[in-house]
Amino acid sequence: MAGGRHWLRWVIGAAVVVVVLAVGGPFIYIHLIEGAAPAPLRLRSSTSPAASAAPVSSGSPTAATGGTVAGRWQAGAGSLVGYRVKEVLLGQDNLAVGRTSSVTGSVTISGNTVTAASFTVQMATVRSDQSQRDVQFDGRIMDVAAYPTGTFTLTRPISLGTVPAVGSVTSYRATGNLALRGRTRPVTFTLRAERTAAGIKVSGSIPVVFADWGIPNPSFGSFVTTQDHGILEFLLVLARS
Repeated sequence: MAGGRHWLRWVIGAAVVVVVLAVGGPFIYIHLIEGAAPAPLRLRSSTSPAASAAPVSSGSPTAATGGTVAGRWQAGAGSLVGYRVKEVLLGQDNLAVGRTSSVTGSVTISGNTVTAASFTVQMATVRSDQSQRDVQFDGRIMDVAAYPTGTFTLTRPISLGTVPAVGSVTSYRATGNLALRGRTRPVTFTLRAERTAAGIKVSGSIPVVFADWGIPNPSFGSFVTTQDHGILEFLLVLARS
């Protein structure tokens, strides 16, 4: 009888260990080993936003606001584009983040109006902290072999109003065409721009409902489940070309 009770305690103890490992293992890995997800791509200026956004009456902005911004501005070093998707990994909430610095493109400003902008990302260079996630991204999710690039093209001019001084951050609305996985759709979103001593920084995020671009849901069986949407985020560092 004593041996039976001992066996029962062993079975119960083993079951408890299995449950703890099943629940606690992913928690420990995600929260203690993998660590927190990278912060969103946002401007980190400590200065206050520009006080005015009234249109300039004529001509180009002058030295009163730090010099003209008219001309062509090229994306350069420091530019990043990526995704943020909420996922449940083995029962634990997680945030999947992938990014790339392989961003090309430019912005054209005439007077105080952004008249053109176009950017291209090499999709095969987008990487997260998980190689298995990247394999799924490159293959069935984004099929980078068939659709190697993602692009954004501005379709509506952006009035800058009174161009802010160096160090100021201002919000604008942008409208354009976003092309992902071979499908192009119109998008409108808010971006934030900061003038710097060296050029212009622009950040923003675009909600992406996967089905709208024909992107398969990233969920992978019962191992990883995700929402039906994510965020495309960007930080562009622009210099005169």
